[in-house]
Amino acid sequence: MPEQSSLVNSSGPFDVVVIGAGPSGSSCALWLARAGWSVALIEKKTFPREKTCGDGLTPRSVRQLADMGLEASVASHGHRFSGLRAFGFGASIEIKWPDVEHFPNYGYTITRFNLDGLVAEAAREAGATLFTGCDALELIEPGEQLPGALRSARGVLVKEKASGRTSEVLGRYVVVADGQNSRIGREVGTQRNRDWPLGMALRGYYTSDRHAEPWIDSHLDIRTPDGVVVPGYGWIFPLGDGRVNVGVGLLSTDGAFKGVNTTKLQDYFVAQTAAEWGLNEESCLGAPTGGRLPMGLAIGPRVGPNTLTIGDAAGTVNPFNGEGIAYGYETGRLAASVLGEALLNNDSSALALYEEKLETAYGDYYKVARAFVRIISEPKILAACVGLGLRVKPVMRALLPIMSNLMSNDSSGAPELGYRALRQLAGVVPEGAFKLLTRDRTSGA
Repeated sequence: MPEQSSLVNSSGPFDVVVIGAGPSGSSCALWLARAGWSVALIEKKTFPREKTCGDGLTPRSVRQLADMGLEASVASHGHRFSGLRAFGFGASIEIKWPDVEHFPNYGYTITRFNLDGLVAEAAREAGATLFTGCDALELIEPGEQLPGALRSARGVLVKEKASGRTSEVLGRYVVVADGQNSRIGREVGTQRNRDWPLGMALRGYYTSDRHAEPWIDSHLDIRTPDGVVVPGYGWIFPLGDGRVNVGVGLLSTDGAFKGVNTTKLQDYFVAQTAAEWGLNEESCLGAPTGGRLPMGLAIGPRVGPNTLTIGDAAGTVNPFNGEGIAYGYETGRLAASVLGEALLNNDSSALALYEEKLETAYGDYYKVARAFVRIISEPKILAACVGLGLRVKPVMRALLPIMSNLMSNDSSGAPELGYRALRQLAGVVPEGAFKLLTRDRTSGA
């Protein structure tokens, strides 16, 4: 369990104050601390702590953890898996993670209960000052919000939950990393683009004899006990410790799934897979928990005079697959590089590079993803895509790297990768829908 510092003994002001010690905040703090900057990392809970999540790490996440020097720790606490097993509309397929440059061909499952504390502790060991059990209440001296920018701040007022004591934690720069439903995020000036995808998910834990299987399962159609297809998808992720993570999700735009009850959806999915996985009241380890996830950079603005947002606070979840951990680590790292340059040159204008880096890394890809999610929100198109894709293995081999953002860059930039994704998707999406996808992409959807 990470050690924590007392607010009484804090030695501010810091170079950077990071609010939230999840994947993005801990990553940002770790890379800054390793570069020699003074960092305060503030987390409202204490580690280890529960966090609603699918608990799956794709090769993209593993790459970041390996770069942080933490893969061995993850491997000792988690379960390694080889690829994806997908089911839908009477078809199924097993696909191994691809062999591509820069990424491993395997992933891990590990609960956030075990994972998040590892990264936060690594940040502390690197020199960051970690405050846990401390709730960020409000910004200190927030500046005026200008169009298209976040407010500035001198720091954040923090309350230590155990003692009730409040203290000011000051910094030259402030990073908001405490999730999409952040009080500080709203105060600094973020808003969600309601026309872009919103994910909704619910997950629970069950004991199962199949807890150590080498695949993560994805079910692309969920049915009522009467066999009626309902919107949504389901997953079963073996954890290797006697448990499996069982959950359901919705990816919707334009209110396509408005009114869908995720608790009912979870009940339908558990009933649908109960016999194969031994899911029942006896194997259930507690009531499921859930939340909402803005996707595809749906939250903005992300840059202010001395402020940045990262991870879920910036809506960085991948619309193709609902993955957020990798993008938390990556955006934390991108922010750290920009902040390091600003600190080194004593030039806050360097923060503008953060938005450029996000656009280069995700902009074209997320435009494709947002448009694709809009299309497959139509049940008939979803059935056509899944029905064809799961029966043609070469198509799925091509799609898996796209859906998980594991395309090898080679000499291509983001626009080329986006067009390549479109060409691959053309083999699955019906012609009329593909024209809409292309139109939405070129119109900046």
